Amino acid sequence: MSTDRGVPGPVPEHLFTTEATSPEQVQAMLAILDLQESSPAVQRLRDWTLDVLAPGPGDVAVDVGSGSGTETRRLAALVGDRGQAVGVEPNPGLRAEAERRCREELSVARFVAGEALSLPFEDGTVDVLRCERVLQHLADPERAVAEFARVLAPGGRVGVIDSDWGTAIQRPEGDPETMAAYRRAGLSRIRNPHSGRNLSSQLRHAGLMVDADVGSAAIVLQGDAVLRAGFITENARAAVDQGLLSAGQADDLLASIRTAAEAGEAFFAVTMFAVVGRRLQ
Repeated sequence: MSTDRGVPGPVPEHLFTTEATSPEQVQAMLAILDLQESSPAVQRLRDWTLDVLAPGPGDVAVDVGSGSGTETRRLAALVGDRGQAVGVEPNPGLRAEAERRCREELSVARFVAGEALSLPFEDGTVDVLRCERVLQHLADPERAVAEFARVLAPGGRVGVIDSDWGTAIQRPEGDPETMAAYRRAGLSRIRNPHSGRNLSSQLRHAGLMVDADVGSAAIVLQGDAVLRAGFITENARAAVDQGLLSAGQADDLLASIRTAAEAGEAFFAVTMFAVVGRRLQ
């Protein structure tokens, strides 16, 4: 498996909100999205999900949390002129960039303001819906999944991709008590850190038939990429701020990871899952 160069950790809290509209914030978000999209793991899971969803000519396809619009443009190419590919994105700066990239690529995809908790579509009007790494940021993911089910047409398919931060592993491990505090702080920075393990249940409770086959892929960082991702330092800082670690303990932990990274021995991995649900005829 290739070493991924994407940014797998929790994103800075001031980004990926509707208020993050300054040119600097938009550019920072786009840099993160473009870097994540270069990850082989992300590409593999996206391809798997798209194959299972099987959007076809004439379908209405929706990409919830469309960001820079990469996957919305893929949907547009598959549904063709007789179909519709719509990206739902609450951030106006990201929507503007997605529209610019569409014009550049002569794509027929379009983008609308909206969010997962309140989709701008009538009941039973969407054939294919995808949502990637959005639910982990929501305090009420079940409400969003209910919205997905509401808009699906008979025979419609929804594919949800998300990380499960409880699967995260890293090397070096360090002192067990220190690592437990560090992990606790890291999980606290994410509203819905165990999203991946709950996707099947959430789709089922929304009244959808869930495919037995679940896709998965691990984002893997090795060597200095572990430190360059930035979240290691941010998690350690959060542990100090929450009183879980002393500043000295955090410094010692970061020093051990830095030494391992410089020697090419640092390792980090977290697993993403993809689940597909269907609205019966």
